Amino acid sequence: MSSSAPVAVVPPLGLLPLARTAVDRGSDRRVAADLFEQIRTNPATRVMYMAGGKALINSTEVVLAPVAETGFGDVPIYLGRTLADAQEPAGTDVVLVTLAQEDPLLEIDGARWASLREVAVLLGELDAALFVEAAAVSNWHAAHTHCPRCGAATVPEQGGWVRRCPQDNSQHFPRTDPAIIVAITDPQDRILLGSAAAWKGNRYSTLAGFVEPGESLEAAVIREVAEESGLTVHSPQYLGSQPWPFPCSLMLGFTARTEDTATTPDGVEISDVRWFTREELGEAVASGEITIASGISIARNLIERWYGGPITEPEVEAQA
Repeated sequence: MSSSAPVAVVPPLGLLPLARTAVDRGSDRRVAADLFEQIRTNPATRVMYMAGGKALINSTEVVLAPVAETGFGDVPIYLGRTLADAQEPAGTDVVLVTLAQEDPLLEIDGARWASLREVAVLLGELDAALFVEAAAVSNWHAAHTHCPRCGAATVPEQGGWVRRCPQDNSQHFPRTDPAIIVAITDPQDRILLGSAAAWKGNRYSTLAGFVEPGESLEAAVIREVAEESGLTVHSPQYLGSQPWPFPCSLMLGFTARTEDTATTPDGVEISDVRWFTREELGEAVASGEITIASGISIARNLIERWYGGPITEPEVEAQA
């Protein structure tokens, strides 16, 4: 019987900017106690630096530097191995090193420090995958330094993917918080967008919220929409997902329908909700009356899927 390469499954939303995968995370290699000693002396090993949520970017690529003479520092994180190519048939091991602050000495050949939000749409598949992974796991390390059971300081193990408590020997793993995000349409095929109370300016997006313990994704869609807009929706349909490491969410995109068009924003999380036809939304965005979610978000992809294509935004004048 002949064998063939596995077929990639592409969700209806397509390959989203932060959901691209081009890294072998090497879960089998993480368990080696001497992992970092093994790869430190390999001249092909590369280091990705982050500081304050920013990484070194050179044009449209994440800077992957050779291992420094001082090694990987106190809390290195094994990001995995790049997929094999002609230059590196075995792939390249990549280690994340988090700095206390941005180091100007690393800013060579035009490299600059940039956040994932700033550069995600510019990055290729490999660089986006590395940056998303690095941002998520570094956020976890920064926020989970102590054991939730006894309060003792934990120590990183298994390539930085486990933190163990030396007091009770419990293991703690990176967390991901599932959140639904939904494009709601009415019998006239209008879309509902909401403006969060915490947002500055006249910004609108699809409604979203975290999944609660013991709740299915579909139930979360129905509950969150009712809480935020007062609408009763039905027929939630899953379209795709992408990580949102700000700090640790996984956004799960849905559509849902409603026959009830009378809305009541909750006034706490959502300050306003509006129905838009395609013509109304296109004109509102183009004129600058409202802004909508950025291109790296699953929200923008949900909106443009309903719209039927890219939505034109007004050009931003260059700042003096």
